[in-house]
Amino acid sequence: MKFRLSLLLMTLVLAAASSSTAHALTCSDTTISGRYAFTIHGQIFLPNGGVLLIDGLAETTFDGRGNLTQLDAVATNGFVAPGWRHSTGNYAVNPDCTGSFTVTNGDLAPIYAQIVIAQSGNKIHAIVIDPGIATTSDAERIVAPQD
Repeated sequence: MKFRLSLLLMTLVLAAASSSTAHALTCSDTTISGRYAFTIHGQIFLPNGGVLLIDGLAETTFDGRGNLTQLDAVATNGFVAPGWRHSTGNYAVNPDCTGSFTVTNGDLAPIYAQIVIAQSGNKIHAIVIDPGIATTSDAERIVAPQD
């Protein structure tokens, strides 16, 4: 009986200690300030039933105030054209570390994505939410914001 009581008390102490040291991260636009390297993978489903395979890289800079710039190279069915493209856009981060961003590149249709922010803003997971596009991307911070 003493052993069970000791075990119960030990469990309660450990549970209280772990909950007191854990804190929830609250996110905002500043959480993802800096430059990130993205990898992009997925497919585009064409109206005629065809499928395009998508793979790419992007370097995206988030300014901490809801604006972004991006340099990307995306391969469609293994063909990269025109090479590196410059884009701009905007983003919004929710307190629960979810959010969204939009990337606009010249006369191309904007791309809309939903994001989840992880590891205190050092990683971003994204999915494009445009109809007919099934691409995901993962990013890690490569340069922290300058204070």
